[in-house]
Amino acid sequence: MLDESLLDDPEALARADRRELLRGAAEAGARVRTAVRHAAEAGIAELKPDGRPRAVLFAGPGLAATGVAELLGTLAGASCPLTRLTPTGVAPASGALRWELPGWAGPVDLLLIATPDGSEPGLELLVEQAYRRGCSVVAVAPAGTPIVEEVQGTHGLFVPMATAPYEPTEPLAASAPGVLWALLTPLLVLLDRTGLVSAPPEALEKVADRLDRVAERCGPAIAPYGNPAKTLAADLAEVLPVIWTEGTSAGPAGRRFTAALAELAGRPAITAELPEALAAHSVLLSGALAAAADPDDFFRDRVEEQQVLHARVVLLRDRPAGGLTAAPAARELALSHDTALSELEPEEGPELETLAELIAVTDFAAVYLALASGA
Repeated sequence: MLDESLLDDPEALARADRRELLRGAAEAGARVRTAVRHAAEAGIAELKPDGRPRAVLFAGPGLAATGVAELLGTLAGASCPLTRLTPTGVAPASGALRWELPGWAGPVDLLLIATPDGSEPGLELLVEQAYRRGCSVVAVAPAGTPIVEEVQGTHGLFVPMATAPYEPTEPLAASAPGVLWALLTPLLVLLDRTGLVSAPPEALEKVADRLDRVAERCGPAIAPYGNPAKTLAADLAEVLPVIWTEGTSAGPAGRRFTAALAELAGRPAITAELPEALAAHSVLLSGALAAAADPDDFFRDRVEEQQVLHARVVLLRDRPAGGLTAAPAARELALSHDTALSELEPEEGPELETLAELIAVTDFAAVYLALASGA
């Protein structure tokens, strides 16, 4: 059960936040600025690329790396294919994971590594593979970890991960707010230098500013009625979130929100992109999960009954391709099945800024849901 009274009490939220998740969400903008500085100190701004790589390969463990890979692929678009190397192994532990380069990888390809841990032997072996094949290697990881020596020993480029000045009292989750931006930002600086994405320093400063504004609107001191993240968290209490996304940037944000709900709040959710989501989930909304599935008297006493799980649609929107939008059809489908609907749309701006806002608001919402439900 969600304790909504907790959302009205900043001090109680702080006591419940043993993993420092709210602080991590609030410091996302600062992480971006620190990561830009680390990238500059590592010499990325002075790189003189011979040209675009044939392909970009990406490796890293966990949900944070998955999110980074997807965001880089979305922002790069068709300018250069990005392939995430999926790890294999018998367990998700850092010592058990292994990565393999594809057979075609060679001197004209770029390998990116991002890890919030840095102690994965499998990544060290991957760096050795890349060195033998002649691939260029760039890694973002915490300073002083084993991967650093391996990358620098094979003439790769290492960028220290932007870490917080405090140590959380519990292990940090891979999808925790702040981790994504600490890993993503240096790689954006690099790919901007190689011409694969547009992320100059002034654009990243605006991203950091946008993240700061979201933190001001969604912070624990802001009451739920004026706080979009707290409102969304309350909306998702005791429901199955059905996340529909529209627009290029909204897709990755929706999938990250789904992952954060699972890892941080222990809540299942499903996601799909409009307009195909309407066909994919139409039967779901007309089945037992729809609010309209209970035909009995609405006013009967349900105190002693087991609560029934219903779906709630969460519509995350950015600029749809070509200006065409399926949002009216999405609203009509949800309402026709008496399914509640929440909507989230960023302020106008460049794609990187709107993407940052969607991720930041949904990160805050996942954290509030986790804290208020005791996860």
